Amino acid sequence: MALHTVLRWLTLSCRSLSMKSSMPWPFLFASNDSHTHPSTFVLLGIPGLENDYLWISVPFLVMYVIALLGNGAMLLLIGIDRGLHSPMYYFLCMLAFTDAVLSSCIMPKLLSIFWFGSMIIYFEACLFQMFVIHTFTSLESGVLLAMAFDRYVAICNPLRYATILTNPIILKIYIANVIRGVLIVIPCPAMASRLPYCMTNIIHHSYCDHMAVVKLACVDTTINSTYGLTVVLLVIVFDVIFITFSYVLILRTVYNLPSKAARIKAINTCTAHICIILLFYTLGLFSFLTHRVGHHVSPYVHILLANFYLLIPPVINPIVYGIKTKEIQEKAFKIFYKNALPTSY
Repeated sequence: MALHTVLRWLTLSCRSLSMKSSMPWPFLFASNDSHTHPSTFVLLGIPGLENDYLWISVPFLVMYVIALLGNGAMLLLIGIDRGLHSPMYYFLCMLAFTDAVLSSCIMPKLLSIFWFGSMIIYFEACLFQMFVIHTFTSLESGVLLAMAFDRYVAICNPLRYATILTNPIILKIYIANVIRGVLIVIPCPAMASRLPYCMTNIIHHSYCDHMAVVKLACVDTTINSTYGLTVVLLVIVFDVIFITFSYVLILRTVYNLPSKAARIKAINTCTAHICIILLFYTLGLFSFLTHRVGHHVSPYVHILLANFYLLIPPVINPIVYGIKTKEIQEKAFKIFYKNALPTSY
């Protein structure tokens, strides 16, 4: 009787394995363990545009190269020229570094999907990418807030500018910004790592966005989605409110300046920053709305907007500051002009 029971169990087990082997491979990691997760995820890239990947890769590659060169040149220029070692340019270095990391976090994998169909990403690597993307997005918003504070002090309290924004204060601002980003973002991948993924490991996205990964779980993810939404609202709303408040004070001070030339000069020092703020938060707003309420928007539109949100600011930021900032133009011209001069013997 015992032998009959064992043979019956073996027969049922073999039948179960044969059924699993006939299923598509993304479903093979299913388990009854409450904390089961796949060893890998599959990033589909931009679903709906698969036939155009080769053509799409060209503008993405061009933008990535411009982002790396532009932000790298900004970091190099400010680093080697002591004349640019001031609070405004330190914040600009922070922005350039953040942009370089953000673009490099998504583009190599996206280009490998476009060119080689390399869609596999390890589970741990996916969570790490999620952490880096959302942390550095928070950092970018925080740097824009710090730059608004810099412009406020420079215009509203010019005589105290050097005493307020000292190097230790700037370092503390950056450290506080990093700590804020890490502390509020790290629960997202931590909670996502404990979800059971027993349905599929195919992510309908080009990178490991928090909600794109959480949607694959086979349990209620209300807590995860609510926390993710809360983080976005806290960071964006907090930073936008204080940026707006800073510029209200700036505009009030500019309006009270005695001459029109002084008002124009003061506003010109803020134009580059205003352009960057509008670009970053406008793209973020469109990406957020299409993801949360744009249920009738084609998936590839949402994914393209999500990629543009992380890629276009790193491309545009160094260009805008290069055009709008006279000191950067002059320093860059001197360096490149000096290197271009023929060597005399």
